[in-house]
Amino acid sequence: AAARLGQARALEQAAHAAKFPQIGVGFGPTRQRPSPASQGLAADADTRTSTLWRGQASIAYEVDLFGRLASAEDAARLDAERNLALFGATLLALQADVAQAYFLIRELDAAQALYVDAVKLRADTVQLLQRRFDEGDIAELDLARARSELSAARSESLGLARQRAVAEHALAILLGKSPAEFALPAMPLRRLSVDVPAGLPSALLERRPDIAAAERAMAAANARVGVARAAWFPRLSLTGALGYESGGLGDLFKYASRSFVLGPLVGTALSLPVFDGGARDAGVKQARAAYDEDSARYRQTVLQAFREVEDNLAQLRLLGDQHREQDSAVSAAERAARLARLQYREGAVSYLNVIDSERSVLQQQRLAVGLDGERARSTVNLIRALGGGWAPGPTTPG
Repeated sequence: AAARLGQARALEQAAHAAKFPQIGVGFGPTRQRPSPASQGLAADADTRTSTLWRGQASIAYEVDLFGRLASAEDAARLDAERNLALFGATLLALQADVAQAYFLIRELDAAQALYVDAVKLRADTVQLLQRRFDEGDIAELDLARARSELSAARSESLGLARQRAVAEHALAILLGKSPAEFALPAMPLRRLSVDVPAGLPSALLERRPDIAAAERAMAAANARVGVARAAWFPRLSLTGALGYESGGLGDLFKYASRSFVLGPLVGTALSLPVFDGGARDAGVKQARAAYDEDSARYRQTVLQAFREVEDNLAQLRLLGDQHREQDSAVSAAERAARLARLQYREGAVSYLNVIDSERSVLQQQRLAVGLDGERARSTVNLIRALGGGWAPGPTTPG
């Protein structure tokens, strides 16, 4: 994206330079034999072949009578602005990807913290059941089930550690660092409390770099229509040369060898193609079709932007409702687990009830952590959809 921006700026500079006179210098000999008619002689007269040495400065300038050069410069400038907006879109996408990767790691940290507590609880349970088994209070079946639950929790914890390592390496790549040298300390994700104002103004979408890029592309295509239409009008080119001219190199820079030429060296100053087989008409049609295409793409980009904003607003609203229900589910599962352990100690239920209730607690807590991560990612997506946030700020440069 940065390289394309550099190319577009160079093309803009070249288009701007075309509006100025082009000055050059030259030196060297020419071997020529003029025609008799050019010397005012009879048709059968003999003319001499001569060598002329020239040292001259030349200038060429096209008068922009019908806006061809101005339209070309506008198109190049708008192309540069489009590439600048695309560069901004690339940066925004990279920032969003970094935020998404970071929140994924923090979500895995929160899940890992749940399993740390679960492993500790199951290890304490195994020790308690081992003592009761040694005393003959329970059967070995309950102890074996407790050990199975402990090993399963440890296995799932290792699976989370594996996922976190992969996510951490992905974040390192996004930051341009070596995965082997990058480490992020564990820090469980906390629930984000984001207050999105109601009725976000559509003007915020003007900050989206992809919309800015599509708008610049449409304007550049319109400028190219002007370039194509200018081909139907005459072009006026002014040329001249000033310097020295002599038949011998030794006399070249003498005062008497001064010379100048005004007007084009070849052709006429005012030129207009009369017949081109429909090439100019085809050029105008192509430019207009390109403009129609870019206009349609701009409208589609705007509609897509509105959809992304509405999607993420709906996600955040519904995630808020889902969080409240999930919190209730976690509280209910934790109470059920406490009751199951109490009833097991009293001999009212089997150990299977304890296992089921503890699994339910862990499952509901995992779902709650997953919703926290989903809310964080949806917030990032909304910020990206709005071009950087919902606070008033400057529009995309260019």
